[in-house]
Amino acid sequence: MLPTQEKLLRSLLGRLPPATAQQLARAIEADKLYDGKGLPHDVILESLRPALRQAPPEGRVLTPLRLFCQPFEDLLINAGGKAKLKGRIARESILPVWTWISTTVLPEEAQSYSNDVRQAIEKQDVTSAYSFATRFWSTCSAAIGAALANEASRSAARSALGDLALADASEMALMLGIGGKVLEVQKKLPRGTATLTEELIWSLREIYDALLQTNSDAAPYVTVITMSRLAKPWEALRLPLMIVRKTQDTLISSTDMGLAGELLFHDLEDYAFQIRAVRQPHFDVDVLLRNLSRFTELSSAVVKEIEIRRDGRWGQNLLKDRSLVGTTMDAMMQKAPKEILAALPMHKSGSYGGGPRVPNIEHMPDQEEKTERAIRYAKLIIGCRHLASRASFGATHKDASDEVERELRVYNEDIVKLMRDPDEIKRGKAEPFFRAAIDLTAVLFSEEEADFLRRRARASIAA
Repeated sequence: MLPTQEKLLRSLLGRLPPATAQQLARAIEADKLYDGKGLPHDVILESLRPALRQAPPEGRVLTPLRLFCQPFEDLLINAGGKAKLKGRIARESILPVWTWISTTVLPEEAQSYSNDVRQAIEKQDVTSAYSFATRFWSTCSAAIGAALANEASRSAARSALGDLALADASEMALMLGIGGKVLEVQKKLPRGTATLTEELIWSLREIYDALLQTNSDAAPYVTVITMSRLAKPWEALRLPLMIVRKTQDTLISSTDMGLAGELLFHDLEDYAFQIRAVRQPHFDVDVLLRNLSRFTELSSAVVKEIEIRRDGRWGQNLLKDRSLVGTTMDAMMQKAPKEILAALPMHKSGSYGGGPRVPNIEHMPDQEEKTERAIRYAKLIIGCRHLASRASFGATHKDASDEVERELRVYNEDIVKLMRDPDEIKRGKAEPFFRAAIDLTAVLFSEEEADFLRRRARASIAA
């Protein structure tokens, strides 16, 4: 395939909706499984991957690689950082590690495993496929451990994988070694489990206790897997609370069961960083609101689940993150009225500017850009309505909201008057400002009020 053709293919596939991408991926994976040669399978699947991440995992074709990943699939994250984070494995590490295993560590065993799984899937024998996978997991875990046991072999692996994938490979080996127990947890907790009931907690406690006897390093991952499969991830903290039998964060974080909490607080820190990194006035309001919503929901939920002490490490981190978010959003709320009202310019009327303030409808070369920016800030104000108090910027949000709504109502009355003017030239000048007022009214008040304003202007023009 030529580079230009591949670029075009990636562009087209990258725009597919998740459901369509999933159907196409299923067909491509089936063709690849049966050794189809006519399609660029890897290029297509890689192009579909962003859309597939938004689709439910159910319904995907079972493949040797997907089965290999199942013991650590709940640890996978879409983008790895610069440093390894315990409890998280970057998706981008999967192919390098699999290639290393299948070409260097266990070439014959990996080929045999892949062939056996393919044959089982062709026969629709899922039980046998999992049986082959379970044996391979154990073999693979031991082989990776041996390959990383001394500095010489570890150095060779680092050359093949890089530092991050090497660290991920070590954690993959740990999870592959407890693959059977991972399947037990996954069976008890389907993805999106609504809540962690007491019965589930006791079942998970039994798995944890069993792992504690056979592989104590892997036991804390029961909580990590639980966290990724819950609709409310913070409820996973109930498991360490039960095991440690303490309710304070300072005591939980000092044990191996603090791993799930560390990951939750890392997420909080990441959301806070993303919010702090926003640069005014150019920002993606949807992304900002999504990060802010996740931050406020998670921070509030964690506080409710465990007793956060101000002098504890988690408590100090939470105070710092809330302060950063509050300061950033205070600055945005203070700037919002200026940016919104810049799209609705006013000036003093009269010969010497001694009259009342009225809309300034003289030509503004950047009016379209100002309107776009104003709508962005208006959406931010509305989107923060139920988040501001929990994220420590309630006062500045209220001030911004009150000022903008008050000024917009006054402006709407004045701009409608201009739209009634018999002078067609004057009405033409007022039109772009009237459209800006309509758009902002729809965001800040309602579509109904914007439509009413529009009908008032039409009636005036008709008269």
